[in-house]
Amino acid sequence: MAGREADMEEFADFRAPLYEVKANLFKGLAHPVRIRVLELLSAAPEVSVTDLLAATGLEASHLSQHLSVLRRYQLVKGERRALQMFYTLAYPQVAELLAVARLLLNDMLHTTRAQLETSVATAPAAAAAASTR
Repeated sequence: MAGREADMEEFADFRAPLYEVKANLFKGLAHPVRIRVLELLSAAPEVSVTDLLAATGLEASHLSQHLSVLRRYQLVKGERRALQMFYTLAYPQVAELLAVARLLLNDMLHTTRAQLETSVATAPAAAAAASTR
C-alpha cells in the first residue's frame, strides 16, 4: 500500500486503540509550518493559498505539500473557486487545541523561568558555603 494511503488507513482505523488514533492526529501537527498554517486558519474564517504563501514565505510546492498533509489528517478543508484555492479548518476544535497548547507552553515556560530564578538565587549561597569548607 502506498505511504499516503497507509497513513490515512492507519489514521481512520476505527479498530485501533484511541491512543494510536490520537498519536496519528499529532503526526499531522508535527511540523512548525503546519502549525503556522493552522494558526493562520484559526484567525480567519477562510484563507486563500495566495495569502498563506505571503504569510508563510514558503514556495508554492512546499506549502502544497504541507496542505496535503493537513488535508490527509482531516485538519483542513480546501475549496476551489475559479482560479483560487481557499482553506478553512475542518473542525473548530483545531483552533481550541492550538489555544490549549499555547496555554500549556506558557505555563511550562513560567515554571522553567521560576526554577531558573530559584537556581540562580541559591547559587551564590551554595558557592559561598562550598568555599568556606
